Order: sequence, then structure tokens, then C-alpha cells
Amino acid sequence: MARIGQWRLVPLILLATAASAQIELNPAPPRDPSVIRVDVELVDLLCSVRDKSGSYVSDLTKDDFEVYEDGKRQPVTHFARVVDSPLTVALLLDVSGSVRNVLDEERQAARQFFGSVLRPGDRGLLVGFAQYVVVWQNLTASPKLLNDALDNAGPMAPMPNGPRAHGGTLLYDAINLVADRKLKTIPDRKTMILITDGEDNGSRIGLEEAVTAAQQADTVVYGIHYQDYGASMGTGLGALEHLSGPTGGRTFHVSRKLTLAQVFAAIEEEMRNQYAVGFTPSNPNAHGVYHKVEVKMAKPGLKVQARSGYYTK
Repeated sequence: MARIGQWRLVPLILLATAASAQIELNPAPPRDPSVIRVDVELVDLLCSVRDKSGSYVSDLTKDDFEVYEDGKRQPVTHFARVVDSPLTVALLLDVSGSVRNVLDEERQAARQFFGSVLRPGDRGLLVGFAQYVVVWQNLTASPKLLNDALDNAGPMAPMPNGPRAHGGTLLYDAINLVADRKLKTIPDRKTMILITDGEDNGSRIGLEEAVTAAQQADTVVYGIHYQDYGASMGTGLGALEHLSGPTGGRTFHVSRKLTLAQVFAAIEEEMRNQYAVGFTPSNPNAHGVYHKVEVKMAKPGLKVQARSGYYTK
């Protein structure tokens, strides 16, 4: 694998280590992207709840939640506030030409975010993507290593002796690689944050497959739609909303009224106001079966944000 400085360049089929397996270039058609897969007897749903004013509600009990599997109400067998549970944050930065002018602001806001959100026991991962996918810093609990990686993050130079670039902005491939190679086997809470204009150019997989990869890794995705001020909106915002919504996350559009620092603060607040609501599936031995899941609130006036289903393995 080729290296430039301390960066690890991903020639689309490998991620970070020589032992990584090749990506399936002709995968089977993706399943419904609004679902997750579980291979345990407990289905765990990460939820956030807001009141009518949009404020987070932090004093709920399991009796305030109603969970339905395929239309049938299920007993809540696991419940917890997850503010102190271990957290893994994968930050993916778009460094393609279309957003290169805002890279300095991205680095500054990301540095502040890592410093405030990561607590003892938490880990961060920093990845860049343009014509390649680059692991700037592998999973680490060290704020210093993450800050050093942010200092070195920047536009990608061509690799004269490396593989030929497949495209210009490999957003969907980056999501797929990070979800499958880095996050899928990690327990506890996982969050993927994308800072990008949302435009993909050249990925080998499509939007639906990228969403499915995030769901299979049980990862909540937050999209931060960021582009040069005055640039045309394009289709990127809608793509990010489609990526984040099914996972239980959200997408933000950075503007003069909503700065990148404010967006990071909003994501941090949400991650610190989450509940884990779990139930035992009605038929855990029915492998490969899709089950629709709906979370409702017993109290009126509350809005819950959660995933909408799962596949058993």
C-alpha cells in the first residue's frame, strides 16, 4: 500500500491494513436502507426525544416508550440513558476541489468537537476522501493524535506509482469502507459524521448501498452539508438527508446563520441526550427476515428519533 508522509492511502479496495479483505465489487442488491441487522437476541434502538419546543427530554423512564415490532407491541426489556456509555466517532472530511476552500474552518471546528465530546473511554477516527479514501488517524482515544492528524489533513496529491483514481469524490465508498472495515465489529455507540457538499463522483457503490453499510454497522450518521457560500445547492443536501435519516441521525446545512461550530454543538448535545431502548425479538431464529420497528412515546407532545427496522442474520 502506498504512503505519503504519515497518511495511509486507500486504493478503494483496502482500508488501513494490508490484512483487510477486498471489497465485493458486485454486491447483492441492498436491502431496505432504513433497517439495521442484529445477530443477538436483543434489538437495541438508540433514541433521542424532544418536546414541542425542540428541547431534549432527559428524565424519561422505560414506561414512557412503546416499541412495536411488525405492528405488535413488545415489552421493553432493556432501557438506559447512554450519556456515559462508550462512544466511537468517525469523522469523514471531504477534501475534494468543490469544498477545499472551507477546509481550514472544518479543521478548527472538528478540533473543538473532538476536544469537547470525547471523554475517557471514547475513541475517534479521522478519514478524508476525494479521489482516494485516506485514513489520517486510526481509532484512538488520544486527543493529541487526533489533533495532529487534523493539522496534516488536506488536499490529496496524486500517487505517481499508486493505483489510478477511480473518481473525484468517493463519498459513498468512504462511508462503506469505514462502516464495514472500522465500525462494524465495535460494540456500544457509534457515530459517523460527514462534512461534505454531499456530491458523489466516481464511487463504485450507490447511495442505497452506502446507507445499508451504515445500518449494518449499527452506526448513526450525521450529515453536515457544507460548501462555499454562494455556491448552488445541487442535490447533495438531499443525498445527505437520505443517508442520515434511516440511521436515526440528521443532516444540517451550514450557512451564515448556522455555523459549522454551532452544528457540531448541536450534534454533541444530541449524542449526550440519548436513550437505549431494547427488546427481545419475537422470532430470533428467523434468519434474514425483515422486521419493521416503530418507537412511540406514551406521553403526548413528545417526538422520538430512532431507526425504523432490523434484519436478523
